Amino acid sequence: MSSWQTPQTPRPDDRAWAPAPSTTGGPTPGGHTPGNVFGAPAASPVVAAPRRSRAAIFLASTALAAVVGAGAGVGGYALLGPAGTQASAPVSAVPVAQPSTLDGSITAAAEKISPSVVTITVRSGRSGSIGSGIVLDTAGHILTNDHVVSGSSSSTNPTSTGGATGSITVTFEDGSTADATVVGTSPNNDLAVIEVTGSKAAQLTPATFAESSSVVVGQTVVAVGAPLGLSETVTSGIVSATARPVRSGTTGNAVYQAVQTDAAINPGNSGGPLVNLNGQVIGINASGATLSSGSEESGNIGLGFAIPADVAVRVANDLIDDGTAADASLGVQLEAGDSSTDTTAQGVPLAGVTSGGPAQKAGLQTGDVVTSVDGVNTTTADGLIAAIRFHAPGSTVTISYLRDGQSATAKVTLGSS
Repeated sequence: MSSWQTPQTPRPDDRAWAPAPSTTGGPTPGGHTPGNVFGAPAASPVVAAPRRSRAAIFLASTALAAVVGAGAGVGGYALLGPAGTQASAPVSAVPVAQPSTLDGSITAAAEKISPSVVTITVRSGRSGSIGSGIVLDTAGHILTNDHVVSGSSSSTNPTSTGGATGSITVTFEDGSTADATVVGTSPNNDLAVIEVTGSKAAQLTPATFAESSSVVVGQTVVAVGAPLGLSETVTSGIVSATARPVRSGTTGNAVYQAVQTDAAINPGNSGGPLVNLNGQVIGINASGATLSSGSEESGNIGLGFAIPADVAVRVANDLIDDGTAADASLGVQLEAGDSSTDTTAQGVPLAGVTSGGPAQKAGLQTGDVVTSVDGVNTTTADGLIAAIRFHAPGSTVTISYLRDGQSATAKVTLGSS
């Protein structure tokens, strides 16, 4: 297993939103409206630079072999070596529009979040990988990326992407370890919840999450995780963009409105937190861009992507409750020949509208060009997919569109897929 996993060419399925098959391209300009960065739900590392530049997206989990080759144990990291039914309180997002509870420093933010960050080691046969995770509650639930645990079969979820014989070990801040099992996975959001049981669970420190609407370009952020297997590593930077349509996951079907940051995100950071200066989670680190000029070992170049907190909280609660998480559906088909990352001049044309689906019920027609969803501009197919997935099924969103050159809006109650 390579330490830098090359994403497959993303090919979204044609259900619900039915996007066009994608080619490997790059993240396109976000096109969001300030003040409404997110607003609802949306997916691990699969974006390449625009217009096929020499950049690629890597999944931010790292192989065990790479860690050993780089010197396992550096920085005090020790590579050591069942889904429960206990009810847990829902994970909630905490508004940030309040006086800072910390001193506004990177140090304070790192100290606040570090007890809630774990290192996740997944072994499958003779191979394995390392990622990060975030403690959700004292029932033992931990949030991470689906691509971090997809090689493990220790799941109670029959739809898990796992399949190989494997095991999951969680290493906590104090160096202690515990076995974990997969509670549920959401490949389309590149998220998973695992669980540790026993006396250790009650001693865990849950993280707090900030609302995605509080995230603004330019704010200082801190990432904590195990890049290259080096646990308890802290990096910092700023939010460099919001609502950036990004693809990731083991199949490339995870699409989400990413929080883009210039904090260093490297393999092993996957599943770990991106936090504000209050130590509150604003995103789940999932992928990063790297130059691909003939080498897969180019490292961080200042473009990392995190799944927004609103999506993470919603999906985590669904996975804890049911082991699965439904995606919002618009009920349309997109042009089959378009790249999901090619920017259009006006918006995304609808190649078809599903009979009886949410879009048709709201009056949308084949040929309409969708220009925005709840104020978030949609200039690419992936941008439309991400904008819809940001919301929970059953949510009502405002779709702006063009028909015969005339602007119009429609209120659409999203379905479920």
